[in-house]
Amino acid sequence: MTNEFLAFAPISALVPASPATGLLDEMMARVGVDGIVAALADPGLLALVDQHAAAVRDTLASAGREADADGLAGYARAIAAGARRMSRVLPEPGQAPAAPAEWKAADWHLLRLVAICMIAEEHGVL
Repeated sequence: MTNEFLAFAPISALVPASPATGLLDEMMARVGVDGIVAALADPGLLALVDQHAAAVRDTLASAGREADADGLAGYARAIAAGARRMSRVLPEPGQAPAAPAEWKAADWHLLRLVAICMIAEEHGVL
């Protein structure tokens, strides 16, 4: 066995750099991973998530915010808070829908959070 198999990530790579990235990591665990995987498997769902991503970018731009960790985390926090006020729940990590058809029928806030996670990935925030 070579040393490359014994290498571990430094502890700093396992700890979020900021509260913003911590929140984005949580959203990725709750909806992002499953939602992005499903979207990449279904062109119709990907188009739907892309529409949400465009709306996120437009909202951030109109508010004078960047699509950086702070801007995306603030937007995600607002979406999650609004969902709670409407008695909508966020899935626990590993409990999000898996099939594209389930995502197409998902509540608006879940698709918006997937879009936020997709943008975070595109911008190297996570």
